[in-house]
Amino acid sequence: ERPTKKKNDYNIDNIFSVTLRDAGQVAIIDGDTKKIINIVNTGYAVHISRLSSTGRYLYVIGRDAKVNMIDLWMKKPENVATIKVGLEARSVETSKYKGFEDKYAIAGAYWPPQYVVMDGFTLEPKQIVSTRGMTVDTQEYHPEPRVAAIVASHQHPEFIVNVKETGKILLVNYSDIDNLSVTTIPAARFLHDGGWDSTHRYFLTAANKSNKIAVIDSKDRKLEALIDATEIPHPGRGANFVHPKYGPVWATSALGNDNITVIGTDPSKHKDHAWKVVEILHGMGGGSLFIKTHPHSTNLWVDAPLNPDAKISQSIAVFDINKLDKGFEVLPIAEWAKLGEGPKRVVQPEYNKAGDEIWFSVWNGKTEESALVVVDDNTRKLKKVIKDKRLVTPTGKFNVYNTVYDIY
Repeated sequence: ERPTKKKNDYNIDNIFSVTLRDAGQVAIIDGDTKKIINIVNTGYAVHISRLSSTGRYLYVIGRDAKVNMIDLWMKKPENVATIKVGLEARSVETSKYKGFEDKYAIAGAYWPPQYVVMDGFTLEPKQIVSTRGMTVDTQEYHPEPRVAAIVASHQHPEFIVNVKETGKILLVNYSDIDNLSVTTIPAARFLHDGGWDSTHRYFLTAANKSNKIAVIDSKDRKLEALIDATEIPHPGRGANFVHPKYGPVWATSALGNDNITVIGTDPSKHKDHAWKVVEILHGMGGGSLFIKTHPHSTNLWVDAPLNPDAKISQSIAVFDINKLDKGFEVLPIAEWAKLGEGPKRVVQPEYNKAGDEIWFSVWNGKTEESALVVVDDNTRKLKKVIKDKRLVTPTGKFNVYNTVYDIY
């Protein structure tokens, strides 16, 4: 009963999926008009949103391991399939390799420790695979190693799966789903989240409690490097930009200090700097969860929602990529939102498709007023505050176009 053609007039490329954490919902918001299209019921505390390669289907997964598949072609986008892959989870992704676009989806669970490969159009389980095994360092058996980030390879018909406690990265090849082939790459324990470099060849991922960044060459299917990054790196998907001195780089912020670790990512034209920390910038303070820029921007945005100082957690730091030595400007995002009482944590910068707007969540308590704040990326001035009583505890935001094409 799904539509055979698009039934609405929305510019789907610029739709945002916004996690309403404590409500167990996502808000589907039109990035052009800034209006809510629909509020869709999901699992609790949606962790991420991912898109099919066409941008039609939105997949979200909650911490309760419920996967919701939402059809953006419908007159009012709504759920068309759901599945529960366990009791607790963090990751979902779809196949992106040429010839396999959207054919499969995958979700990774914290409990039971497993990943589930599903039919990309129905969520019917095709393979359920345990991640129990030996740790990368002491070679001891771990009974419940959780599945953290999963990304879809652009180089091979593979999903790249982080297994947290064993410190192993799995390349799950879906070219023959009945005879699943899995390559295991030893990295470092406590693998968490990460993202692609600008070429979509190298996957940089944080082994957070090990204070390492592992680099996977998805083309040659091997570990390229293990890089030191202090005090719990937490990149989200990280930020790619061209450093005026060191060329293409990828950056991560951290939970435990104000470090913004900048790593060279160009082994062909900047070989001397590749897979090395070329610079450490300093942000407002520790407690950062996300860092963001865009190919069309010269701004680098760094949040700090978990910092104990309210002035810091309610603000955002922004660097000029071409003048990194000048430090950062602080924008009072929560103040601009003009909300009442509450922690008002500012979290997760996300660009629109054009790269000329940056959206922030002002994350308040469940019974308090929250908001989304839209800033003009060129002027760094307030552009729009989106308020609605249905925007309960907004956190992560995912622009359709940027998520489909791994732009960050």
